[in-house]
Amino acid sequence: MLRIERSSNGIVVFSLSGRLERDDILELRRLLSLEETGKGIVLDLQDVMLIGRDCVEFLAGCESENIRLENCPAYVREWIEAERRRRTAR
Repeated sequence: MLRIERSSNGIVVFSLSGRLERDDILELRRLLSLEETGKGIVLDLQDVMLIGRDCVEFLAGCESENIRLENCPAYVREWIEAERRRRTAR
């Protein structure tokens, strides 16, 4: 189960905690789409556990859309970079 908390102070921060699973991606996309265009957005991953490639692909896509990832565990960062290399190699 994923818990999402939103805060704002010039930038919007979504603090995620729990398991980030494939079904949660749609809800996160919906929440992100509701934010004002051009406003800074951050996903705080300090308390999240990732499950599966779909979640990593989603996070890599977020970064390509200028959504900053904070407190991203090293293994997740490595997985995101590997996913980017895989996409580039296609």
